[in-house]
Amino acid sequence: MTTATLDMKKLTTKLAKAKTALILEHPFVGTIALSMPFEFDESIKTAATNGKRIKFNPEFVDSLTDEEVKFLVAHECFHPMLEHNFRRGGRQSRRWNMAADYVINKLLTDESIGRMPKVGLHNDAIYNAGHGTSEGIYNILPEQDESGGSGAGEPGGPLDDCEDGDGSPAEQQQQQAEWKVKVAQAAQAAKMMGKMTANMQRLVDEVLQPKVDWREVMQKFLVKARTDQRSFARFNRRFIAQGLYLPSVSGEQMGEVCFAVDCSGSIDQKTVNQFASEIKRVKEDLMPERIHVLYFDSEVSHVESYEQHDDLDIKPHGGGGTDFAPVFDKIVELGINPVAIVFLTDLCCNSFGDQPDAPVLWVTTDPGTAPFGEVVEMN
Repeated sequence: MTTATLDMKKLTTKLAKAKTALILEHPFVGTIALSMPFEFDESIKTAATNGKRIKFNPEFVDSLTDEEVKFLVAHECFHPMLEHNFRRGGRQSRRWNMAADYVINKLLTDESIGRMPKVGLHNDAIYNAGHGTSEGIYNILPEQDESGGSGAGEPGGPLDDCEDGDGSPAEQQQQQAEWKVKVAQAAQAAKMMGKMTANMQRLVDEVLQPKVDWREVMQKFLVKARTDQRSFARFNRRFIAQGLYLPSVSGEQMGEVCFAVDCSGSIDQKTVNQFASEIKRVKEDLMPERIHVLYFDSEVSHVESYEQHDDLDIKPHGGGGTDFAPVFDKIVELGINPVAIVFLTDLCCNSFGDQPDAPVLWVTTDPGTAPFGEVVEMN
């Protein structure tokens, strides 16, 4: 029996010990860990998961204490539990991994699950600034140079590699559904043992009944508006042979967008600041031809228009009652032909006016409904 064989047996026992400790001390996480196959892989720097299995670098595991291995095992289980492997989309891989790690490490540290290795990312200020979501934290992190790899285990880099899930989109959706079942079963097991904490229960509730991130909804809404806008500048060639001159879809440049800010007094400055930061993101990412910001209460009190090169300066104006109809009237009066209209409001109003031709998104601070358009609640 070689030394290498003895070492690998020792490391296998070390991982098994971490699983056992999690089952006894944190059964919710431990039950999840029991369902995940473990394997060693010298080609990775620290650890990695694609949602189906967890890989560990032997030397990295050997360098950790038992408490740090316990943290690492739990960390790997949380990536697919929080669907990090399935919802990266077009985001930078390393930056997304870092954002996900800030979320996981905060949760594990608050629950006192093992001890975070020195290379882990943990910062309460970043967590809070990103509103505790991977998407929110991703948006405030700087661009990452990915030419040197994932940066896993390096100072300022993620603890591990959060790999994208395998399979087609339909297969990944099936994996996500299976993970929800795993989470529900693990939560039930922990409750039966009397060891389901309030924080973990809230996490389970969010996993099984996720809240929609209004920022993501607004981005998708506007991306769709840009994709859907049609132009006769270039005819759709597929129909010319039939004598039909139909507009083509143009996603290269977005037309004008209107943002309406409710200044009736129920929207505080902090909320306006959040909304303003997202308008800035829209300006940078989607580059609309022009952005119009309409401040209103019972009437439109102020209008600011910004070209692509202008700096945004979003400040509330007014402070009376609420009426949505004047906003649509003002857009017509100014001759604006927007591809989309986005409101920031509490929806405490019964006067909506006539439905415009452009799609409308209501970003609301309180639960509510609207007679037309999409509604998403701020959280």
